Formats: sequence, structure tokens, C-alpha cells
Amino acid sequence: MRILSLQQTPVHEWPFQNAAARGGTEIQTLPLLRATVDGLPPDIEALIALSDLQGVAPHALHGGAVALLGEVLADELALMGEVGDIPHPSRTGILLAGDLFSDPSANHRGASGDVRSVWSAFAAQFRWVAGVAGNHDTFGSSRERERFIQHPGIHLLDGEVRELDGLVLGGVSFIIGRTDKPARREETDQLERIRGVLRQEPEILVLHEGPDAPAEEFRGNSAIREAVEARVGMLVVCGHSHWDMPLVTLAGGAQVLNVDARAVLLVRS
Repeated sequence: MRILSLQQTPVHEWPFQNAAARGGTEIQTLPLLRATVDGLPPDIEALIALSDLQGVAPHALHGGAVALLGEVLADELALMGEVGDIPHPSRTGILLAGDLFSDPSANHRGASGDVRSVWSAFAAQFRWVAGVAGNHDTFGSSRERERFIQHPGIHLLDGEVRELDGLVLGGVSFIIGRTDKPARREETDQLERIRGVLRQEPEILVLHEGPDAPAEEFRGNSAIREAVEARVGMLVVCGHSHWDMPLVTLAGGAQVLNVDARAVLLVRS
């Protein structure tokens, strides 16, 4: 899959509370951008890609009570689809690239916690939700996680490839790092999982930690870039490190869509 165009002016924006770098909270805005792609399966009108939703916001459908940003976005995006502002949720797939948790007060940067409520909120209203776990995501106990991933419409990927409505998706969870910390793998192990997915030739590869982009001086992992950059025709969706520009074409031809703290609506041209 290739992105043909991406509008820089947001279709919509949502204010939310986020943990500030030096303590306390700050108000930030999450944009929804619109992009066109060279093709989608007949039963799918759109995909929405998101990651790093590490904040909270008032939930209008629950009396203004504060909820995880991802839960709020699931309902807000579904409502936009119901009224026709974007494609209907029944014909829209969701791609989640990890890190969906926030401390309830949004004043602790890098908090980790259970994100099943975000996944469930999207799965309840959209055609399906697929993606990966970030380094701050948990899914309950190991038994609870296994039960959760059996739910219809939920596709949590970590080295697997799924064909959903004719769209071939692959994903690898977590990041490269010290293995004495949660949700991290040694570089060789993570790259082997990525290469195993690539051998199955997915149209979209979802990662939490993605490649770097040296020409633009955008942060990421150089070893992951070397593994994916020559995959022309494959779209990499990732987060973890924020890029000023969401879309980059690597030197080898692969496209990378960075959705850290943003949402991107992908529709056929």
C-alpha cells in the first residue's frame, strides 16, 4: 500500500491533558489528518491509524467524566462516521501502534498500564482493530491477555500476519532495549520477528518503535530502517518517537507513516 497524498490541515482536532516534561499537566491537541492511498479492499472504505495517545480528556458521552484519550477518540470518531463526516465505522478498520495509557491525572510522564479499555472501545464500534503493544501498554495478567485477544474483531500482533477483509497486515510489538525492563527485546530478537513478518509480504507493517529517517533527522531505530527501507509498496505505521512530518519515504523506497500523538484517516484515492 502506498500513500498518494496527505493533507497537512487537520480534518478535526481534539484537546486533551498530557503530562508535561517538567511535571504537572498541559493541554495539547491531537489532529486528525486525511490521506489517500492507492487501494483498499472492496469491503473497506477507510483505515484510521493512531498511536501514543498518552493523555486524558472529558468524555462527552459519559457526562464529561475524564477518560483515556483513546476511549474518547473511539466514540468521537465513530460519531463522525455515523453522521457522514468520515466513512462509516462499520466499513473502517483501526490500526493502533501502541502506548495508549495515561495516568488518570495526566501528570506522570511515561506511565504504564492496562489499555484493554481503549482496544475494546474501538472494537465495539469499528469493523475491526489491529495493531501492536507499545512499551507502556499492559493487557492484564497473562491469562487475561490470552482471553482478551480471542475477542472478535481484536487482532493484537507480535510477529504475526493477518488477512483482514483482503488486507494483509503484519505487526511486531514492543521496542528494542534492555530486557530487564518491561516490553523490550534484544535487537537481534526484535529484528528476527520483523524479518519473519516481512517474509510474508504484508501490505502494512505496524510497529511501535519504527525506523529513523536520516535525511529528515527524525528519530527512530536505524537497524529497523535497514530491515524495512527497501520494501517498496509496503507502508510502515509506527509511533514512539514524534516526527514533525507524519510521512517519509526512505531511501530504499518504503514509506513510513508516523502517527505518534496524531490520527491519520486513510481513504482510497
